[in-house]
Amino acid sequence: MDNTYDVIVIGAGYSGLSAARLLKSAGKKVLVLEARDRVGGRVHTRHLDDGQYIDLGAQWIGPTQSRMYDLLKEFSIPAFKTHDEGKTILHWGGKTKTYKGLIPPLPIPALLSLNNAIKKINKLSGTIDPASPWLAEKAGYWDSLTLQGWMDQHMMSTKAKQLFSLAAQAIFAAHPAEVSMLFALYYTRSGRDFDTLMNIRNGAQEERILGGADLPARKMAEILQPNIRLSMPVTSIEQSSEAVIVRCGPEQFKGSKVILAIPPPMLAKINFITPVSAGRKQLWQRMPMGAVWKCYAIYPEPFWRKRGLNGVVASDEGYARVVFDNSPYDASRGILMGFVLADEARALSTLNEAERKKAILASFEKYYGKEAAQPLLYMDQTWVEEEWSQGCYTAFMGPHTMTSLGKLLRVPEGRLHFAGTETAEEWNGYMEGAVRAGEREARRILAS
Repeated sequence: MDNTYDVIVIGAGYSGLSAARLLKSAGKKVLVLEARDRVGGRVHTRHLDDGQYIDLGAQWIGPTQSRMYDLLKEFSIPAFKTHDEGKTILHWGGKTKTYKGLIPPLPIPALLSLNNAIKKINKLSGTIDPASPWLAEKAGYWDSLTLQGWMDQHMMSTKAKQLFSLAAQAIFAAHPAEVSMLFALYYTRSGRDFDTLMNIRNGAQEERILGGADLPARKMAEILQPNIRLSMPVTSIEQSSEAVIVRCGPEQFKGSKVILAIPPPMLAKINFITPVSAGRKQLWQRMPMGAVWKCYAIYPEPFWRKRGLNGVVASDEGYARVVFDNSPYDASRGILMGFVLADEARALSTLNEAERKKAILASFEKYYGKEAAQPLLYMDQTWVEEEWSQGCYTAFMGPHTMTSLGKLLRVPEGRLHFAGTETAEEWNGYMEGAVRAGEREARRILAS
């Protein structure tokens, strides 16, 4: 068997598959190595016995995510609107209120504070070049601050600050005290603005993929067969002036180039026999993954819609503080999905399955009434404990990482190229960013 290739791609998520497909279409001999027993990476659709499915990982697409829509068009896969008709629930300070539109029912000072903070972060992020955020005029200052530090400086209303913090945690799957302000601006700019990242309509949560979010990945994998090897975690990489040797346990493969399309913490686990630069190792060490659980409750129907509710919740208590209506396009079932984020995600990880179910359903009952306490099925997914991701949605940077090491994010080292959504200039952290990053590195290799 000939184990020599033009390019070896490590990781069969959207980034690795996109890179491999472009290279293969250009006539290159490509091999994709994936540690899991499936493709998709941090996108994983689970199909249930009754024909329903739920997306355990990434699931939404929205405006300007052109490469994902190109894939849907190519494979004739429809998308459908995320349900957002009706009133949103705000459960705050022990009281439940409902409201229509984007403006929560807050006292005027809190509302003004929240609105001003969003406008400021949009204006600041607009000054960032996503290709080189470390070159921004105030990059050093912003990178010395956390997002929380910036909020403390610019937001006087406690309630507004709490709501802004909840939105930030839903965007980053990390507490604002963990995230560099410069990284927050970079990430916001890569997805247009803060409003886009928060919103359903005209936002990053606008649509879902019929058949599940990993369906386009599985279609790409069909094209790439038999060039994909599953259950093949890479243990070591050795490069010379002539080639790269990639080892998966006892098996080894030789390539002219390698694209690493896996999260930074996973890169740090590979034994680079020919050492990579100290700065690159430091970068991987200083890019932790976000912490998130997705908790699902499935009902015979979306009963909340009859009450004029859109299913969306924002709350300041419990584990599931952000909830969406995740029902199928035809409303043949009612599905609520609660995000458990950052500190609450780590706390939920200390509970067993029965305790988690009890806690999440208690919150759902508080938001939606007694009917929410009796689902047909409850299930949840943690990405923190998932072996080949160790977190979700994406890796982020704390203070003084972007300015000191960020320039290494997408720069090749010898025969090694780096993809993955973490390296994307547009839609960093999203499926769209993953596709763009994979194609970028494929084009870079073809150009060389």
